[in-house]
Amino acid sequence: MSSATSAGKTLPGDPPPEGTPPGGRRAIAVWSIGVAVYFVAVIFRTSLGVAGLDAADRFHVNASALSTFSILQLLVYAGMQIPVGLLVDRLGTKKVLGIGAVLFTVGQLGFAFSPSYGMALASRALLGCGDAMTFISVLRLGTRWFPARRGPMVAQLAGLVGMAGNLVSTLVLARLLHGVGWTAAFAGSALAGVIVFVLLLLFLKDHPEGHEPEPLPHQGAAYVRRQIATSWREPGTRLGLWVHFTTQFPAMVFLLLWGMPFLVEAQGLSRATAGGLLTLVVLSNMTVGLVYGQLIARHHAARLPLALGTVGATALLWAATLAYPADHAPMWLLVVLCAVLGACGPASMIGFDFARPANPPERQGTASGITNMGGFVASMTTLFAVGVLLDATGDDYTVAFSSVFVLQAVGVSQILRLRKRAARRERERLVTSRVETVHVPA
Repeated sequence: MSSATSAGKTLPGDPPPEGTPPGGRRAIAVWSIGVAVYFVAVIFRTSLGVAGLDAADRFHVNASALSTFSILQLLVYAGMQIPVGLLVDRLGTKKVLGIGAVLFTVGQLGFAFSPSYGMALASRALLGCGDAMTFISVLRLGTRWFPARRGPMVAQLAGLVGMAGNLVSTLVLARLLHGVGWTAAFAGSALAGVIVFVLLLLFLKDHPEGHEPEPLPHQGAAYVRRQIATSWREPGTRLGLWVHFTTQFPAMVFLLLWGMPFLVEAQGLSRATAGGLLTLVVLSNMTVGLVYGQLIARHHAARLPLALGTVGATALLWAATLAYPADHAPMWLLVVLCAVLGACGPASMIGFDFARPANPPERQGTASGITNMGGFVASMTTLFAVGVLLDATGDDYTVAFSSVFVLQAVGVSQILRLRKRAARRERERLVTSRVETVHVPA
């Protein structure tokens, strides 16, 4: 009698494959600590989104200089993704998350007390460096503690918790900023970084007992080159990068910096109403994330239609808003736009669902780092383009936000180019996995 299992799947009645993480309450508890670190990192990352207008007044800067805050932060974040992936594969989750928590907490404190534009820039760069170490570590933690079949849902839940951090920025930090002032609001929020760092030191573990990964011999530059090259050669890794690139950035740019100025200055809304729309983006993200996670876990073939459908809907709503034949778009259209932008984050998580099955466990960190670069490179490019175009056109948001369509077109072309190659390679790996796990009686 024989039985076969595929990667992350078992036939009814079969035991899980040898080495499969157990999951369960212990896994949820440990994973929740890692996600808490990511949650705080997102609060710090998005704090500038509700403070953009205040930062412009505090440091006496124009739109281009204001966008430099977020651009530098994302430049550091994107540039750190592959090094962080290598560090996670080499050092494990706990050490990398710990370093990240220290860096983003110090960065947030520095931003609170910065007396000048230059020091504030340095603080945001430090924050971006620490933030870069969180999400890939959380993804790796999930693969070490949960069975592979839970991967899409666990990843979407991590993204959902991250968006809850964005919600804290929008609802709590914004009120603190205008209630107690710049320094007290940012310095007080930094205490959250201290709390999660202590929890991490006391309770987080890299993997369950009995599931220790095989130690990797130190091979210096040769190891680094091989990890990057072998990950990049997988079509699934590259497809994951371009899916992340194309889907994430419209919402990221909106929430991270330009959403509040667009709604207040271009659409004539009050700050309170604009804040409500930013909150809608976050709430939509959290709702759609649960739906996408369930759909992909049950129907693997839904990945690409969901990603491309989200890109199409986002482009359509942005075009309708920017081209509306009046001084301001109607509120119903802005509400629909923000609801659709909420799907961008969950759609970007689909990129990891292409990279994950394309790479073995020892390359998961590196492959996730490559994938995660996509959306942040696109966001950084768009943040810069919007700032430059606003200054060049006298704050014409229609022209500035049209840059979104250019990057979407580039990303979709690459997705269509890679999709068949990635699907064929994934089928080959699945067949190989089934053959290798067939049990033949003696």
